[in-house]
Amino acid sequence: MGLRSAREAPRRLKSPEKKASHQKQAKEFAKTVTRIAPLADSLGDEIKNAWCSGCFVLADHRIVNRSGMSVPTYLCQSCGTPTLSCIAPECGYMARREHGTVRIPRFCSEHRHEIPSFERAHDRVDDIVDSATLYEFDERNLARLSKLAAGLGVGAGVVASGGILAAPAIGGAIGSLAGYSGAAAASYGLAFLGGGSIAAGGLGMAGGTYVVAAAGAALGGAMGSIVTNAYVGEDSSFRIEKVRDGSGTPVLVARGFMTENDGGWAAAMRAVSQRYPDAPIYKIHWGSKELKNLAKVVVSGARGHGATKAAVGFAASASKVAAKKLSVIGSALTSSELAKNPWHTAVSRADRTGVALAGIIARTTANDYILVGHSLGARVMLTAAQMLGTDPDAPDVQTLHVLGAAQGRKRDWRPLNDAVTGAVHNYWSTNDAVLKYAFQTAQAGSKPLGLYGFDSKWPKIKDHEVSNQVDGHSQYFSNVKLK
Repeated sequence: MGLRSAREAPRRLKSPEKKASHQKQAKEFAKTVTRIAPLADSLGDEIKNAWCSGCFVLADHRIVNRSGMSVPTYLCQSCGTPTLSCIAPECGYMARREHGTVRIPRFCSEHRHEIPSFERAHDRVDDIVDSATLYEFDERNLARLSKLAAGLGVGAGVVASGGILAAPAIGGAIGSLAGYSGAAAASYGLAFLGGGSIAAGGLGMAGGTYVVAAAGAALGGAMGSIVTNAYVGEDSSFRIEKVRDGSGTPVLVARGFMTENDGGWAAAMRAVSQRYPDAPIYKIHWGSKELKNLAKVVVSGARGHGATKAAVGFAASASKVAAKKLSVIGSALTSSELAKNPWHTAVSRADRTGVALAGIIARTTANDYILVGHSLGARVMLTAAQMLGTDPDAPDVQTLHVLGAAQGRKRDWRPLNDAVTGAVHNYWSTNDAVLKYAFQTAQAGSKPLGLYGFDSKWPKIKDHEVSNQVDGHSQYFSNVKLK
């Protein structure tokens, strides 16, 4: 999950696919330059100072004195984006001017709901439970209403049937963080966000880690705001619940596969409270739809093979009978279409949630946090920790606890080691049948951290084998004492 090593890059660049990708990218760059260059050669003296929907900063926009333009056009002096005044009444912000003739009204990013607020993009909250206020829109989505009224269907910000509210500007912003520009940036960013459906998976961890890592200090600013807003908007179950107040370092807890709605929450709260008696504690609710769909597959698969145990009991069991059934279910997961594979979509959702959580944490005033995650919730926290490590202005991750982590171990873990000020504690058991059979089969043999440990040379990453205490996937919090 770390950054790509320099030694690997030249080898990949030799592949025909990689060369073709870079050639395509170069052509997109050329198109962008060809479109903007004539405008840059025709700049006038008039300047407007306004928020820009291309770079999301308050910048000067210089008018373009060029014939044949139906509306006054400007160039942002910060990012070079062609802009024009937002058509919304009394709005003083600048919209992006697309290439070609302007045929439909253009709205700024606030009125397109690409960003909740230009002026509040750098605001912070003292308590993370109040973070939802950061993503409340200042304006109505006039772009969507305009298109609907014109009979053009859903707004351009809604991509395909998945309903991801990720307009081209969001894709472009994400793509720009990865070093792309113009149409290439939009294409890259939208692919990262899922290409229209969460079921498609997007680039998952591979895209999320590298894109946001490139953001650096932008994580808690406007760029981070639009990325996080896109995630929050696509998962209606995402919320942060405060369990109790406290005076210590805040502790965030995320659950995962087949445990979101069971008594495991109580066990998790007991374990965390015992380890951190003075700390405020929060639950991270996420991915309800994906986790339920994944649980249904396991439950239906278990019933189909004569199992009589409920889902939680089935997950906790380490018996040979349960192991065989989990193996069959894992095979069924891999045989399904990737876009419909419930394990794949749940994993993708976990990756996205981790990026979103990092963006939210970065917009709080706390100095540091303690992160705790189980199963796919551990994956959420692993992602969040590494994202926060890219932003020197974000709160620190003091300690990270991951239990039964549904995350492959084959990664460069240096970024994770560097992201924490204290330690990463990984609790793993060889008796975890869910990870041993369902995860490994569905993930094409990937060895999960919760089954094998990190086995890492990095000093802050600590493995704790708990096989003697944990007989199944749902037993960690009940039987393990956090370090």
